[in-house]
Amino acid sequence: MKPMSFTEAKELLRTFGIVIYTGNALGDCILMEDEIMELHQAGLLGDPDIFRSALMAVRKRKTELNQNPYK
Repeated sequence: MKPMSFTEAKELLRTFGIVIYTGNALGDCILMEDEIMELHQAGLLGDPDIFRSALMAVRKRKTELNQNPYK
């Protein structure tokens, strides 16, 4: 499976009816990470690779924002 982009991770959440927008990009990442974890724990994501790929995409974006918060 190819790595998921941040946008694809957002789309994955939308397929479950989850839309996150707080006006704070870092806050959005934190909430997205929590939601992805909850979906995984509930067994709704199916393939563990989807879970890992989505989580990596969000964490990568979170790291980018921590390095340059004006991005």
